[in-house]
Amino acid sequence: MLNIPDSEYKRIVVIGAGFAGLNFAKQFRGKRYQVILLDKHNYHQFQPLFYQVAMAGLEPSSITFPLRKAFQKYDNILIRVAELQRIKSAEKRIVTDQGEIYYDELVLAMGATTNFFGNENIAKHAYPLKSVSEALALRNSIFEDFELALMEQDFEKRQGYIDIVIVGGGPTGVELAGALAEMKSHILPKDYKELNSREVDIYLVQGGDQLLKGMSSKAAKAAKDYLTEMGVKIIFGTYVVDCDGKQAVLKNGDKIPANKVIWAAGITCHKIPGLEDDHYVRGNRIKVNKHLQAEGLDHIYVLGDQAFVLDEGYEYGHPQVAQVAIQQGSHLAKLMQGKTSKPFEYRDLGSMATIGRNKAVVDLPKFKFKGFFAWLLWLFVHIRSLIGIKNKLFVFINWMWNYVTYDQSLRLIIKPSNRNKAKSD
Repeated sequence: MLNIPDSEYKRIVVIGAGFAGLNFAKQFRGKRYQVILLDKHNYHQFQPLFYQVAMAGLEPSSITFPLRKAFQKYDNILIRVAELQRIKSAEKRIVTDQGEIYYDELVLAMGATTNFFGNENIAKHAYPLKSVSEALALRNSIFEDFELALMEQDFEKRQGYIDIVIVGGGPTGVELAGALAEMKSHILPKDYKELNSREVDIYLVQGGDQLLKGMSSKAAKAAKDYLTEMGVKIIFGTYVVDCDGKQAVLKNGDKIPANKVIWAAGITCHKIPGLEDDHYVRGNRIKVNKHLQAEGLDHIYVLGDQAFVLDEGYEYGHPQVAQVAIQQGSHLAKLMQGKTSKPFEYRDLGSMATIGRNKAVVDLPKFKFKGFFAWLLWLFVHIRSLIGIKNKLFVFINWMWNYVTYDQSLRLIIKPSNRNKAKSD
């Protein structure tokens, strides 16, 4: 059903078109290999900017790129929209929802998903942010609730509509909190004049005692200071243990009335039928050797968030960030093409997070700084990392326009129509 033509070349099947899978496949353009790239979407998503789509700062099309466009000049790379269901490693075959396919080499680069830590209520009611569609769902919910708040006379109910709880003080949580704080200060007074923007409370709940774990204490303090100045209420040392769409319940017993809980508190990987439990470690990552091959499995390699490489200085594996995925994709491509035999070594190029206009923190291997120049570097790095000249240009224009006007015209509530209902009406 996948309808893959036979080829005289070695067949490499890649599962996932995120940073790792896409970068790996790009190294084989026009080469004497048949590369089959499978993903459940027909586009690549730029995950670091999902929060800007959710906050109406960018259009979804600005941070996505069609896979077929990336490879339209190369006949040796085939795209199929399908989902992996099982690996038959003994037969060198995989089963997808669109049929089976054999491989000579299999590359798993499926990324990670939101970790709700087994809490069904949180999984049902909280808003994750791991895809463009989830970002749009959050954007819809925020602006729908602002509309409802305009018509709600009861103070407590109105607070439920306008107050927001963010769980997790990593880069995603910090950047979301900053974007919401700027929306509260600069957008609500213009778009929703009847609402008292001072009634809007933004909570950031962090289980540890500092923000941006993994970055320097200097960056963590700067992020805390910036957010506090912007009016974000930061709660350290406790967790959200329950939410029901009306309130968030903290481990210390406190309750925060808020219809929206945004979950940025952790990630995990999906287990794959066909792989035994002893292949997995914490977070369902797959154990791989220094050449990125799954331990105990011939012809199967793992990249990005799914890969657990035990390395000096990384007892819990490499960080699950884009730079690791990109570097692993390039390295494995060189290994398979015989261009290197060296083991993979991660080069930490630094970390960064933006909190708002002229507010960012940057940790480089030799320098750590914050403020305007950190913000400029954050802008440059993210624009440079986008795929496609049009996307780079559109994002740059959007950001410059927003810088000048403190405004964007993307605050639209767009939901899919119910076709069956429309027909019956």
